[in-house]
Amino acid sequence: MKSWKKLPFKEVIRDILFIAVGIFSASVGLKGFLLPNGFFDGGAMGISLLLDRFIHYDLSVFIVLVNIPFILFGYTQISVEFAIKSAVAIFILAIMVHWMQMPVFTQDRSLISIFGGVFLGAGVGLAIRGGAAIDGTEVLAVQISRKSSLSVGDIIAIFNVVLFLCVAFLVNLETAMYSMLTYVSASKSVDFFLNGVEEYIGVTIISPRYELIRETLVYQLRRGVTVYKTEGGFGKTGTTHDERKVLFCVVTRLEVSRLLNAIEKIDRDAFVIQHSIKDTRGGMIKKRPLQH
Repeated sequence: MKSWKKLPFKEVIRDILFIAVGIFSASVGLKGFLLPNGFFDGGAMGISLLLDRFIHYDLSVFIVLVNIPFILFGYTQISVEFAIKSAVAIFILAIMVHWMQMPVFTQDRSLISIFGGVFLGAGVGLAIRGGAAIDGTEVLAVQISRKSSLSVGDIIAIFNVVLFLCVAFLVNLETAMYSMLTYVSASKSVDFFLNGVEEYIGVTIISPRYELIRETLVYQLRRGVTVYKTEGGFGKTGTTHDERKVLFCVVTRLEVSRLLNAIEKIDRDAFVIQHSIKDTRGGMIKKRPLQH
């Protein structure tokens, strides 16, 4: 019971560290790369940079004002805790953008786009892991997707296409293209810091030799396996209604090759389906020693 009471405090410290490092990383990307060279990013930060370009007021003010609607969406659609964390994180980011002094790291426009996006995306990703958002476009996208047939990714893509078209017309095409490169770099960094190197892959295995494959996965690869009882529909031999069992296993991307090799040694004709998994909770995900 004592350790259970300490757990929430440890989680709070962890979230604070993630958010703090995320704010610092985003500040480095802005002050050391993007702002001195007039580059843009996507999302709410891109709108703030575009407003700063033409209204010539303090960027930190625009960062706060542009994100207010997203914080309100987070308050109504996610949680009060998320809204408070996001509001504090965005406010601190605005202060750091206003006061922090940072040398310009490079004059190379390609390096500015790539590494500016890396630092900014790392900041966004770390803040999300801490339970906050320093760029709230995703929050708005989730809300719109609930009322339309578009996915969250579709909405973010459309939003940023419109934003970069505005940059192309209002600034110039070259800056818009470099800014798109910044956005791509930032989005990849966000994915990396959210999912890490060990991105999870779900593997579905259909084979008449399922029992031998199951034993291999459990006793040799030491992976958790779920067995589904199914009925055949249509295959190489035509329509079938025979009962069969299907295996499902979750592994990291680094382990997929070893898993496929093990399956092929048992049944070359096994039907194997792979798909990416965004997140997992509970169960046997990491490799564990067998318990007898």
